[in-house]
Amino acid sequence: MNPRVKEVSTSESYKLHLVFTNGEHGSYDCSDILDFGVFKELKDKNYFNQASVIDGTVVWPHDQDICPDTLYMDSEKKNI
Repeated sequence: MNPRVKEVSTSESYKLHLVFTNGEHGSYDCSDILDFGVFKELKDKNYFNQASVIDGTVVWPHDQDICPDTLYMDSEKKNI
């Protein structure tokens, strides 16, 4: 099983800055999903910035979420 998300912060360029349960840090670019279905609402930067972590993944108030495996496997890992 891949690590889960422990912390999230957002950037103005629709990126999620993530800390995973194994201590790794990563950046996930959400700009590619902003034109699809329920994710269109994330175009509103005030709404996008409401990202939080629940049960190891990133969620928003209106039930959008991104699979924690996708966040881990597709994030650009950072050395901190």
